[in-house]
Amino acid sequence: MYDSNLTLGSKEFTSRLIVGTGKYSSHEVMRRAIEESGAEMVTVAIRRVNLDGGGESLLDHLDLKRYTLLPNTAGCYTADEAIRTAYLAREAGLGELVKLEVIGDARTLFPDAAGLLEATRVLVKDGFTVLPYTNDDPVMAKRLEDAGAAVVMPLGAPIGSGLGIRNPYNIKIILESVSVPVIVDAGVGTASDAAVAMELGCDGVLMNTAIASAGDPVAMARAMKLAVEAGRLAFRAGRMSKKLYANASSPLEGVPDWTS
Repeated sequence: MYDSNLTLGSKEFTSRLIVGTGKYSSHEVMRRAIEESGAEMVTVAIRRVNLDGGGESLLDHLDLKRYTLLPNTAGCYTADEAIRTAYLAREAGLGELVKLEVIGDARTLFPDAAGLLEATRVLVKDGFTVLPYTNDDPVMAKRLEDAGAAVVMPLGAPIGSGLGIRNPYNIKIILESVSVPVIVDAGVGTASDAAVAMELGCDGVLMNTAIASAGDPVAMARAMKLAVEAGRLAFRAGRMSKKLYANASSPLEGVPDWTS
C-alpha cells in the first residue's frame, strides 16, 4: 500500500519513529539501538551536548550524514530560557529544527502551555521549524498550529512514565482539530503503545525511555520500529466496525442444510 513520507518543515522521512539519545548504559548501546529502530531523526538535549568542540561529545557517536538531528530544549522552565537554548543550538551549527520544551512543573514535567506558546511565536518568527511538546489539549494544539508550529506533539502520558496513551479521545480530537502532523511524544512504554498511537491516526511517535530503559534496548528498538509500521498500516487499511454481538466468520446464508 502506497504511503507518503512524513514531512517536518522542509525535510521528509520514510520512518515515522523518532528516538532520543539519553539514558542509555553506553554510547555503543545507544548507537546500536538507534540503528535497529530504523529512525532517521534523533533528538539530542542541547544542554547535554558538548558544543565547544573540546573533549568527547555525544555527537561523536552518531553518523550525522545518516541521521537528522532534532535539538531539544529539555530542562528549560521559561520561554526565555527555551528561546536562548534554541539560539545556542543554531549558532553551534545544529540547524533550525527544534523540539521545543517549556516545562511547567518539575515533578510531573508537564508543559507550561503559556510559555510554550510564547516561545513558539518568537522562534517561528525568527525562522525556526518548531516542534512543540505539549499537553493533550486540543485547544492548545490549535493555538500552536496558528502560531506557526510545524507539528504538534501531545504527550501520551508523563515523560518517562511508560503508562501508554492515557487519553486516546483527546488525541483523536487533536487529529481532527489541526492540519499539521501530530506526533505523540512521551509516555510510550512498549510496542503496543506505539501501535495504538499510530492506529489512532498519528503521524509519528517520539520516544526515548521506552527503548533506553528496556531490558534489551536494541531488541526493543526493533519492536518499536515494527509497531509503528504495523500501526500505520492498520490505520490506513481501516479497522472493522465494532459490534455488540457475534457475527460468524463463515455465514450460513445460502448454505444447504445437510441435517434435514
